[in-house]
Amino acid sequence: MNKRGFASDNFSGVLPEVMEAIQKVNHGHSMAYGGDQYTASAIEKFKQVFGENIDVYFVFNGTGANVIGLSTLTQSWNSVICPSTAHIQVDECGAPDKFTGCKFIPIEVTDGKLTPELIKTQLHGFGFEHHSQPKVISITQCTELGTVYTPDEIKAICDLAHEHDMYVHMDGARLANAVASLDVDVREITNKAGVDVLSFGGTKNGMMLGEAVIFFNPELSKNAKYVRKQSMQLCSKMKFIACQFEALLTDDLWLRTARHANKMAKLLEAEVRNIPAVKITQEVQTNGIWAYIPKDKIETLQNEYFFWVWDEHAGEVRWLCSFDTTEDDIKGFVALLKEQLT
Repeated sequence: MNKRGFASDNFSGVLPEVMEAIQKVNHGHSMAYGGDQYTASAIEKFKQVFGENIDVYFVFNGTGANVIGLSTLTQSWNSVICPSTAHIQVDECGAPDKFTGCKFIPIEVTDGKLTPELIKTQLHGFGFEHHSQPKVISITQCTELGTVYTPDEIKAICDLAHEHDMYVHMDGARLANAVASLDVDVREITNKAGVDVLSFGGTKNGMMLGEAVIFFNPELSKNAKYVRKQSMQLCSKMKFIACQFEALLTDDLWLRTARHANKMAKLLEAEVRNIPAVKITQEVQTNGIWAYIPKDKIETLQNEYFFWVWDEHAGEVRWLCSFDTTEDDIKGFVALLKEQLT
């Protein structure tokens, strides 16, 4: 399957700048487990983006990043409040539950976003030994439905959490797409808004592999290095993850790639809105489109341009664009949609 489809930005190749960075560090010997100059340089890049007072841990994948962030903030008697659509709730095979030992409390949402009003329904039982103790609110930016939280919306959630001696974890697997959509400084929707720990995505934005866990209060990350080791996320040849992030964070490459993916999604949206059989279900704010299409046409379409079915009972599908999606890809897919659906 070599044709670029619309299944996931995980399907894409690797940015040329990232591949070049990997090749550059692939010579000589360097200290293992993050003791190398490339890891130090990448961490410095993160500090240029987020500010000096952060603590950064590189890991292999997004599930690992979420597990480490949540495990460091919690004890097994705690609970984590999240949207019903959250990746940690739906797509990580119970890894966060297993490694944290926490109870996960999903709240039903229609657009992927939590609100203080929704969260307040679960803020009870504090100090009561028969009740799991709420400790973390986890949000995703952009959400699993492609929607974005504004800075004010995030701040309101963080303020509520901190009023109750709780923390806020952000799954930022596609944070770049949210920043590009909002056109704000990334700090406005993370540390300045009050987020405590962030899973910063690389793989979905053109890296070969690797994510970063960022603690905005180093006091909270005292045990993170032990959690990372026990979680099997400590990379011995860490320079190969670190160098990718250095490339991604140089000259705003991470934002340029996200802007392109978002732009391609808006182009696709404009085209499919002219097809009556396609019913878009979410506001297109980042690099994805969620839509209803006739169920009997899905397999035929997938055979040409692969994509995932989001809700097979309803016929809802997801189309994601990537850093390497082209206008020709959009034109070819739209032509097929028109052929099959009109």
